[in-house]
Parts: sequence; structure tokens; C-alpha cells
Amino acid sequence: MIKRLARCIREFKWPALISPAAMMGEVYMETRIPMVLAWIVDRGVEAGDMGAVVRYGALLVFYALMSLIFGMMSAVSAAYAATGFSRNLRQDMFYQVQTFDFANIDKFSASSIVTRLTSDVANIQMAFQMMIRMAIRCPMMLILATYNAYSISPRLCIVFCVVLPLLGLGLYLFIKSVFPIFDRVFKTYDKLNNVVQENLHGIRVVKSFVREDKETEKFTTVSGEIYKDFVKAQHIMSFTNPIMQAAVYICILTISYLGAMMVVQSGNDIALGLTTGQLTSMFTYTTQILMALMMVAMVIVMLTMVRAPLRRTSEILTEVPALHSPENPVTEVKDGSIDFEGVSFRYSKTASRDALERIDLHIAPGMTVGILGGTGASKTTLVQLIPRLYDATEGTVKVGGVDVRNYDLKTLRDSVAMVLQKNILFSGTIKDNLRWGNAEATDEEMVKACTLACADDFIRTFPDGYDTHIEQGGSNVSGGQKQRLCIARALLKKPKILILDDSTSAVDTATDAKIRKAFREEIPGTTKLIIAQRVSSVQDADLILVMDNGAIVAQGTHEELLKISHIYREVFESQMKGGED
Repeated sequence: MIKRLARCIREFKWPALISPAAMMGEVYMETRIPMVLAWIVDRGVEAGDMGAVVRYGALLVFYALMSLIFGMMSAVSAAYAATGFSRNLRQDMFYQVQTFDFANIDKFSASSIVTRLTSDVANIQMAFQMMIRMAIRCPMMLILATYNAYSISPRLCIVFCVVLPLLGLGLYLFIKSVFPIFDRVFKTYDKLNNVVQENLHGIRVVKSFVREDKETEKFTTVSGEIYKDFVKAQHIMSFTNPIMQAAVYICILTISYLGAMMVVQSGNDIALGLTTGQLTSMFTYTTQILMALMMVAMVIVMLTMVRAPLRRTSEILTEVPALHSPENPVTEVKDGSIDFEGVSFRYSKTASRDALERIDLHIAPGMTVGILGGTGASKTTLVQLIPRLYDATEGTVKVGGVDVRNYDLKTLRDSVAMVLQKNILFSGTIKDNLRWGNAEATDEEMVKACTLACADDFIRTFPDGYDTHIEQGGSNVSGGQKQRLCIARALLKKPKILILDDSTSAVDTATDAKIRKAFREEIPGTTKLIIAQRVSSVQDADLILVMDNGAIVAQGTHEELLKISHIYREVFESQMKGGED
């Protein structure tokens, strides 16, 4: 996991190395300052040698300035490296998500992926910045300060040997108790993001049903869970500071008592004694040692908090896309023929039943195929196997006479254009959205595609025409207009297979008829699959499939199905009766 995340440092390797190196310089200079202060007291002040005071004073200023310079270098380099690392990590995760298939997205959920790309990366950035500074500073300060203190008085260092293990044990117990809480918090963040995402995505429904109070209650409940967990963790961690302070005071009081006795003894036996300057520096080293240990505890707490985000981001980076191109793939789709040979499909291994069962079907190039069926009949599932958005669990799906698993994915999907049930437009102009179908499309090609989709007329009513800005999600155009723009976008791909998944439901029947007529006359060589709820939308198709519970229960032309399929006949008669009414 760490090895994979370390690859995200890349061009920021040198700042990431300079920061700890500069920090080592800063710590070294800091730990020399107490020693110089002892020399000033012992060799200068007490000896009455002003020359020594000046010399050691100049050395003290030098160490202080160098410590400041090294500290600034370390801070700037760490900030630069951590910011760059988080940028690369976020980019790598986003690029990885782009390779995911529907099965991968279903596994994580959109809200969880958003949390991992935002909150989790932000926490990792802070931890990384702390690691390349504090994780170097604390151990080195602990080692150098302890070494210098030992060089002054090995006897006084026994105090540290008693206090430090007890302090370390206490900190370990606290950290062990808070880790499960932080792990739970980040999972709750996923729930919180999901609530916000659902609310914003369906805000019109919320407003129309006056459900603001209910949505606020949902948000408050999840937000309250996060609050309670953080408060619980902070209550536990709040004991660390008093314990650290107690350890500092105990050490200082003990060293003060023993050190004072040793200063007095120095008059009788210099080997057992301690000078005033040395006692002063021992106080400083005591503070440095215990503060270093306290910072070590902070680093461990940060690593404890970031353990869950590290795991979660690593899951994204190491997730293997469910679908990928084979070795030596086929890079050309010959035609738009489609074959299903004994195809069954289920969304997961744990699913209780197949979504599709034993589908056998042949569609010749250029045919228009209508697909009818009730909700849950797996109409969308059927067509999603054609561009290989999912792989069949059993059997074979062929396009152009070739198993779809043998194609280069980009080649296959470039040959199949889908207009999904949920029509999505992106922020930008109409031209920007249309060019999703073909980035190199000319204005003339866009006008032609929009004319076929019956979108050109309403586009020209806008003051800016094709340069009209589309708001996020297409909120400033109607449902029918959005559907027609999505159809035009799909046509710009010039696909061999065009799939319309209930994508004319928001347009009137006259416009629907115009679109189907344009398809027949202008793109006769394109295979067209039309999922619809209205019989009139597929009535003139070359072949109509009637689906129920994941199976094709009848197929034929409109006239044939009226004779052989009671489901089709009931739907047709109910819609005709509704039309008469």
C-alpha cells in the first residue's frame, strides 16, 4: 500500500528529501544551543571571562540563525512536496476511476469515491507533510537530546529511563482505543456525502413534495454520528496532554532536586558533581526530550487517523477494472450485426437470480429493433452487454460476428452509441456537449445530427444558438430538449449500432415519429435498438422483442406479435384505448 502511494511523489521527490534533511540540520542546531548556554554560564559568567561570553554568545547566535534557516527550508519544502503529492494522488485516483466499469462503480458507490478523492486525500496530505518533518524531527530530537543529557550526567538520565516507558505505555493504550473510532468516522463520511449528493441531485423532488424537514433530519442524524464519534475520540485523547505535562513536571522536579544536590557536591568531588550551567542545560534537554516524545505521540495519532484514508485510497488505486481489452485485440468492427448465444447474466456472484436468462437472438446489420417490457424486465441490462459495459455470465455476445470480449474496448465502444435512460449534459456550450460524440465534428456535422434528432429547431430559438451555455446537468433545458441533444450527440459518433434506452419518453409522439423517420432515411446502415414504453415508438420496427423477468418471451413484427403475444396485445390495446380517451 505504502509503496503504491509513494509513486505519487514523482516530480516532488527532491522537495520531499530536502525537507527531512533540513529538519535534521534544524534539530542538530537546536540541541547544540543548551550546551553552548552551559559554556557561557560555566566558562564565561562564573569564570568572569567576558571574552568567553562573547565567543560563545556569537556561537549561540550562529546556531540559532542556522536553526531558523533550516526550519524555514524544511517547512517550505514539506508544504511544496505535500501539496504536489496530494495533487498527484488525486489525479491518479481520478484516472483510475475513469478505467472503472459499472461493476467497479457499483462496488464503491459514487459518494464513497467522492469522499476518497476529497476528504481522504486531504487527510493524507496533512499526514505526509507531518511525516517528512515531525517523523524526522521527533526521533532525532529524542536521540540527540538524550545523548547530550547523558554526556552531561548519566546519573540524572536514570529519571528518563523510569518516566519514558510509563509515558509510552499510556500513549499506546490511548491510541489503541481511538483507532476503531476514527475508522468508523470515515465510513460515516461516506453516508454523509451520499445524503448530500442525493439531496442536491433530487432537489426539485424535495421541493415539490415539501420534504425539506425530512432531508434536514437525515443530514442531522448522520452529522450527529460523526460529531459523537469525534467527541468520544477527543475525550480519550484529551488525557494525553495532562499525562505529558505530569511527566514533564515530575522530571523537572526530580532533576531539580537531584541536580541541586550534585551542584553542592561538586565542591567536594568534581567527578560526582554538576556545574550550574550543566544543570541549566539539563532542564532544557528534559523539555526537549519530553516534547519530542509528545510530538511522537501526535505523529502516531495522526498516522492512526490516516490509516483508514490510506487503506481507502489504496483500494481505489489497486482496484482492477472488471473489464479490459485482451491481448492482440480486434481493432475493427465489421458491421452492426448483433448475436446473443445462450446469454445469461447476473450482477454479482451473490445475486439470488439471473438478470438475464438464456437469451438467443440474431440482429442483422441495419435492422431497427424495438424492445418492450415492464419495469424490471432487464431491457437495459440486455443492451448494456452489447458495448460490454458488463460481461455476460454465461454464453457469448457478438458484434460484427466477433465475441465482444475479443475487441479492443475503445474500438467496440466507439462503434456503439448509447443514449441512456438518465440523460446527462455537462456544463459548457451546446457545441461542447455535442462534441462528446466527436471531438473533431464540424459545425455542419453538428447541425445535421441535431436536425436528425429534431433538436436544430429549438436550438436556433436560443439567442446564442449552438453557443448557448448549458448549466450543470442540463438544468436550463427541458427534459425533451435534453433527450434530443443526447440523441444528436450519439449520432455524431457515426456508430454502427445506435441504442436508445427509453430516450424519447419526454418528447411528443409527433416528434418521436419524425426522429424515427429520419433514422430510417438518413442512417439505414446503422443498427438501431429502441427501448420504449410506447408501442407507437417501435410499431414500425423490423423486429420487436417482448421481455419479461429477464427473458425474451416473444419476438416478431407488430402484426405478428398482435397474434402471438398476449402481453404485447394487452399493452397495445391499453395504450390505444388511452389514446382514444
